[in-house]
Amino acid sequence: MSVIHAARALTPEGWRRDVRLTIEAGRFAVVEADAAIAPGDERRDLIISGMPNLHSHAFQRGMAGLAETRGPASDNFWTWREAMYRFALAMTPDDVESVAAMLYVEMLEAGFTRVGEFHYLHHDRDGRPYGALAEMATRIAAAAEQSGIRLTLLPSFYAHATFGAPPRDEQRRFVNDLDRFARLFEVSRAAIKPLGGATIGVAPHSLRAVAPQELAALVEMAGKAPIHIHAAEQIKEVDDCLAATGARPVEFLMDRAPVDKRWCFIHATHMTAGETERLARSGAIAGLCPITEANLGDGIFNGPKFVAASGRFGVGSDSNVMIGVADELRQFEYAQRLAHRERNVMGRSDCSTGRALIEAANEGGGAALSAPAALKAGAAADFLSLNGDHPMTQGLDGDGALDAWIFVERGLVDCVWVGGEKLVEGGRHRARARIEARFRAAIKGLRAS
Repeated sequence: MSVIHAARALTPEGWRRDVRLTIEAGRFAVVEADAAIAPGDERRDLIISGMPNLHSHAFQRGMAGLAETRGPASDNFWTWREAMYRFALAMTPDDVESVAAMLYVEMLEAGFTRVGEFHYLHHDRDGRPYGALAEMATRIAAAAEQSGIRLTLLPSFYAHATFGAPPRDEQRRFVNDLDRFARLFEVSRAAIKPLGGATIGVAPHSLRAVAPQELAALVEMAGKAPIHIHAAEQIKEVDDCLAATGARPVEFLMDRAPVDKRWCFIHATHMTAGETERLARSGAIAGLCPITEANLGDGIFNGPKFVAASGRFGVGSDSNVMIGVADELRQFEYAQRLAHRERNVMGRSDCSTGRALIEAANEGGGAALSAPAALKAGAAADFLSLNGDHPMTQGLDGDGALDAWIFVERGLVDCVWVGGEKLVEGGRHRARARIEARFRAAIKGLRAS
């Protein structure tokens, strides 16, 4: 048993003072407000729940910053994708494990305590399956274990280049048929079983890569597990879907799939007003990746309309070009300000904008990864503390400190606990040196190849 005493803690009932968090077997046994500090309690100033990162492609962290040179024609998502394919074809299982472990360390240091790993780099470099079919999923699980981050593994099904066309050679490491994917799903489930609190879902990659009959089989395979799919990220994708099916991506899914609270639509950037309202009312989560969407020039999600229709959202780091809870939330709010020419667009009347963003992304992300998080008895003890001694937090209440973190000073994360175990202290992961050494060697080799 361990006890943390927080001067201020953001509970489901709002901010509370002098909160004693008693942790047993990785969960909160008691959460008591207005409690005196006792001998042996660990004292912290400001504590909130850890943030779920609902969408990650871990291997892409290795290519962060390598696609920032303009080509002879205009650059966009599709030209970036060609660079990503080249990088993906070079990686070994050791590379993937080393890059993912470092990424997960960075996520924890940023305040993410669970990651939804949308995993589609399945096979060997020549496209043949590994002898151990879930070799790459096993490496992702190993990286999660080394770092201590919670894992929701989302094996991705990929069968077509675009709307029924055969897969391209550059996609050979991603491709499966349904029978092999069903086996892959089961051995991936076994690979994460030893991890504490790990869950699994199914990720049909996109309507480009998954035919309707395949999508139906994958939904059945998922059962009650999360279902994540890329949808309406790019205008070209919307146009291609219209040409192939007569419907827009979100429209097609709402009409042809049993969309409910199990689903997470990644990006959902380009929706009509009607699609936005239908998705919000379905109970599905909008999986927003603001930094990646900005980096790729995708477009801007219509946040106010979606939330006004009771839509829920979470955030993910997607291509992992930059890792930060504060960065994702700030980018989301600032994009809304630019699009709507207003301030505090995603705020609420009862709290600050920083708190509104954190509470919404925490709730939506937890739902998308089938792992709700909160500072309450019985919940997993996955949480973080912010530095109350920083100059930019002086004289601020709880909401003000959150605003300082989101909009002013991104480096306020002090400590991070997962399952009640402190993995980050003073902003630094306890295993950073060892994991970073492997990462450096892997990156050096990849960039020399």
